[in-house]
Amino acid sequence: MPHVDLKGLTARGARELLDNGDVSSVELTQAYLERIEEIEPSVKSFVTLTPELALEQARLADERIASGTASPLTGIPMQLKDNMATKGVATTCSSRMLEGFVPPYDAAVTTKLYSQDAVLVGKGNLDEFAMGSSTENSAFFPTRNPWNLDRVPGGSSGGPAAAVAAGQCAYSLGSDTGGSIRQPAALCGVVGLKPTYGLVSRYGLVAFASSLDQIGPITKDVGDAAIVLNAIAGHDPRDSTSIDRDLPDYTSALTGDIRGLRVGVPKEYFVEGMEPGVEDAIRKAIGTLADLGAVVSETSLPSTPYAMAVYYIVAPSEASANLARYDGVKYGYSTDTPGGMWDSLEDTRREGFGPEVKRRIMIGTYALSAGYYDAWYKKALQVRTLIRHEFDQVFQEFDVLVSPTSPSVAFPLGDKTADPYMMYLNDVFTQPANIAGIPAISIPAGMSDGLPIGLQFMASHLQEANLLRTAHAYEQATDWHTLQPDL
Repeated sequence: MPHVDLKGLTARGARELLDNGDVSSVELTQAYLERIEEIEPSVKSFVTLTPELALEQARLADERIASGTASPLTGIPMQLKDNMATKGVATTCSSRMLEGFVPPYDAAVTTKLYSQDAVLVGKGNLDEFAMGSSTENSAFFPTRNPWNLDRVPGGSSGGPAAAVAAGQCAYSLGSDTGGSIRQPAALCGVVGLKPTYGLVSRYGLVAFASSLDQIGPITKDVGDAAIVLNAIAGHDPRDSTSIDRDLPDYTSALTGDIRGLRVGVPKEYFVEGMEPGVEDAIRKAIGTLADLGAVVSETSLPSTPYAMAVYYIVAPSEASANLARYDGVKYGYSTDTPGGMWDSLEDTRREGFGPEVKRRIMIGTYALSAGYYDAWYKKALQVRTLIRHEFDQVFQEFDVLVSPTSPSVAFPLGDKTADPYMMYLNDVFTQPANIAGIPAISIPAGMSDGLPIGLQFMASHLQEANLLRTAHAYEQATDWHTLQPDL
């Protein structure tokens, strides 16, 4: 079998190898499976591996390539976060509550990727039910950062970000409720894109907070993010929030030219307590944008400091409603301790859910309870509207906004597990985009203490083209995205 260097291989690079006949999909898939076998014991990116399925899909992909009808992602090995339904393959949400659960259907994004003859090598580890910022809340094991195995990969899509960074797959799909694609992408030195709310179908995504959740790609570079977004975006009548309109070819936005582009720098995103190395790298990145011809100026989003409070009322409230379905009756974990119906229900939920999930269910139930609904949930929705309006006003003046993705680089495992508030602060720069429903992307923009730093761009609703154009231009002017962890 020909040697393939997987560490820096992009999906586009894999496409070229496959189309030129330098390697078959079976050979490429086998190489990724060997890579996974080699480093998975130390990184632990996967909850479930699917080698037999992957090799069967690869054989079918080779037939399609031979017939000359290959799509951009045909035959290229990928991973899915383990909260996306895969027919015949366990979907656990990294929770004891769904351990061993095998869905009878595929998520919309799974179907879309399979229609291009993509190859699934496995399901990525996550914080339980996507609740967390470090992947330490997985009921099974924490994932480790490929750049430093003593550090977290971020969360909740820590498995997908680590897998892409470590060269265990060409790309992965994550879900982003408050930063769960972008923050781990930043901490692992890869690209993470959260599309406009409703651009990608949530059908078959296990719900956390339904008005915030969105699926998006985690890739080696911006070009790959555009290709994967082309594959998964589009209207789905099974998702009532799905946007129904014609979509562009996102790869056509990658011109490398941002001369005259109006870039805003929200002053509220440079907060006290941000690591100096992070701030220095972001300031330099903003200077690079100006050097490329962008018109850069400071702006203000005054309600930003309230975004975290809004998020931690709205998201847990929706979670408490969405997770009520896990009662031990229809599917999932069910206690075997004796007792009546209510005792059984309580024991099932006490034993099946982990501490962070329980914490958020209790916060949400409290916020929705009689006497507190108006004081907490209703007020949070009102402030959410203010935040949306501020973004709308700012985007009349600017094409994109730029900020840090995370206030710090990857922190040590166990460093923040005892202090939920300090853990929650990791998403302070990413939550506003979810609250407003706008697209945002994180790309590599520097290193500090040998660990990657993420640069975030945000754009107005359905302006993914501006987002990708800006991120790609910066990426082409720097080499941060080419750096690879030494595993």
